[in-house]
Amino acid sequence: MRLLGFLIALLASLAAASQPTHVESEYLITASGGITIGRAKASFTRTGDTYSIKSETRSDGALKVFLDDQFTSESSGRVDQDGLKPLEYSERRAKDNKRDFKSTFNWNNNVVHTVVHDEPSDAWFPPGTQDPLSLYYQFMHMKLGETLTIPLSDRRKVTAYTYKLMDEARIATPAGEFDTRHYQRIPPEQLVPTDKKEPRVEVWLAKDRYNFPVRVTIDDPRGYRLEQSLVALDAR
Repeated sequence: MRLLGFLIALLASLAAASQPTHVESEYLITASGGITIGRAKASFTRTGDTYSIKSETRSDGALKVFLDDQFTSESSGRVDQDGLKPLEYSERRAKDNKRDFKSTFNWNNNVVHTVVHDEPSDAWFPPGTQDPLSLYYQFMHMKLGETLTIPLSDRRKVTAYTYKLMDEARIATPAGEFDTRHYQRIPPEQLVPTDKKEPRVEVWLAKDRYNFPVRVTIDDPRGYRLEQSLVALDAR
């Protein structure tokens, strides 16, 4: 039994060693028709069994003329054999704090506490839950298959999303070409019919870059599309 425990710990250590401890990335954000509306820079740092992520998105191109703003999100937490476990997540805008909020995760009783406009709320969350920022770094810590299920805590709700492998293709981005796994997020209404229509989200993960997202598209039910394409990546 001691030998088995040692081997399990050794395999976990080898898996952790294959993952980056520092990631710097930059994305170009475009709207329908390829119109540039923003740029995002993010940094991920892992120190031992803890992590921190910070992302800053600034208006650019056509949008900057009408709305010169900055959106900042931050996530911090622990790392274990299952990947990232958020402890705190926050969002804020430089010029409009109406939708700013902060969430704290209690993994002992699986409850996320969120405060928006000084109004608190609690929600239960299942194992493996991510926040909107840690989600995209969790792929680096997962064994990828035909489908992935990742619960997401976003403001006052927690939703378990399923990601389905669509294909494996080589795609071009401003940062170069990558061999990728292409996943599409299956909206909950396709699994359990509801009146609510969610955006269609697709993500392309680079096989030789720790399964890091190099392209993300969001198609809103109202007809517009946002696309996030990798411009630069430093992972080590």
